[in-house]
Amino acid sequence: MKNATPHLLAWLYLLSVGAPALAGSSTELTVSGLITPKACTTTLSADGIVDHGRVPARSLNQYEFSKLPAQTLDLSVSCNDPVLFVLVGVDNRAESSLGPGFYYGLGTNAHVPTERLGTVSLAIRNAVGDGQPALVLASSNKGLTWFPESNAYPDNYMGFAQPGTLVPEPHRLVTATLHVNTSINAAAYLTLNQEVPLDGSIVLDLRYL
Repeated sequence: MKNATPHLLAWLYLLSVGAPALAGSSTELTVSGLITPKACTTTLSADGIVDHGRVPARSLNQYEFSKLPAQTLDLSVSCNDPVLFVLVGVDNRAESSLGPGFYYGLGTNAHVPTERLGTVSLAIRNAVGDGQPALVLASSNKGLTWFPESNAYPDNYMGFAQPGTLVPEPHRLVTATLHVNTSINAAAYLTLNQEVPLDGSIVLDLRYL
């Protein structure tokens, strides 16, 4: 919104300058929102960084994906009061995804931008809500319906509830383990005659319901 504001103001200013020459017409701009005392903070261990180090090109499969060692991060959502929220995985490298809707992109080859490097998948497991085991729920239609699912697919809503409940519930504190699985594309489809950095970038966006 900060980037859009100057453009919006400039557009309104031009309309006001040209108004005397225009026929009588108007439209309405509504600005809405909600100031709330309830707020949550999301944190990931290791500053949310998954580093696979140096991966020798010769170790990659030629015609199949090469799975790198799975890694885990501690996930925590802390609120000052019980709050109904969801987490949404937003893929900053969606254009490089080799399985849109299921896998996050790993970026493209810095030297050959048309080459997609691989995939990243996320799963939320071992969830605990306010000291009790929690069921991880997912919604692929922005919260209209829910189903048990620990895989955090791109753009899915991920909520938390007591086992046996299929609707997310408010929580003050949710902790879980975030499983991160990375796979590199088949080497035959990549140009690997120089170092190629992996470039996955995912945002866990907390949204209030």
